[in-house]
Amino acid sequence: MKHVARKRFGQHFLADVAIIDAIVREIAPRPGQAMVEIGPGLAALTQPLVERVGQLTVVELDRDLAVRLRQHAQLKVVESDVLKVDFAALADELGAPKLRVVGNLPYNISSPILFHLLQYVHRVEDQHFMLQKEVVDRMVASPSTADYGRLSVMLQWRYAMESVLFVPPESFDPPPRVDSAVVRMVPLAQHAAVDEGLLSEMVQVAFSQRRKLLRHSLGRWLEQKGFGGTFDLQRRAEEVPVAEYLWLCEALTQDTAGY
Repeated sequence: MKHVARKRFGQHFLADVAIIDAIVREIAPRPGQAMVEIGPGLAALTQPLVERVGQLTVVELDRDLAVRLRQHAQLKVVESDVLKVDFAALADELGAPKLRVVGNLPYNISSPILFHLLQYVHRVEDQHFMLQKEVVDRMVASPSTADYGRLSVMLQWRYAMESVLFVPPESFDPPPRVDSAVVRMVPLAQHAAVDEGLLSEMVQVAFSQRRKLLRHSLGRWLEQKGFGGTFDLQRRAEEVPVAEYLWLCEALTQDTAGY
């Protein structure tokens, strides 16, 4: 019986064999690796992956699809909302120091999934995700571009990222109304040890009025935090490199700790 894609789950099933092969080449799965696929759907990507790694863990919310997937002897099925999955516990359960995470992410909740996984970056070897192309463009954006924003800063803090494959709408059934792309995310070996919550709040404030100079938004926020240092606020949020946001977060933490 044919499975009908469900709008509430944001389902668009990958159907282009050439694109699937290209994605598998980018992931480069190897036997015995601890790999987790988010949203396996009709197993278009799942099957070539499990053939190469031997065993695969899949996270699927759709009950009907989970039933189908459980019939595959080489799959461990986690029937759950991915936002509720503890990936560190999953790595422990699989006896793996780190996981390789892949998936065609539901476009309606792609950003929440990325931020959820940010909590488990220390247990991840790499991530390959298919996303709406405009989201990937924002993830990998450089400063002083229209795509550069909160998502760019928060993810570039912890990952080296690149867009590795363009995927047109006709590669899916049903076709989405947007272009897609595959992004590779590799956790950085070294990163600034900043408070994620403080960084997130700071960047959100900075980009809340992105057309205005930072003195109108971030400047007032820094005053409220009692920041006594100096920072060039005569710029727009998109002109500030990731490294400077990280420096400011560290400086603010040290400055307020002295009170």
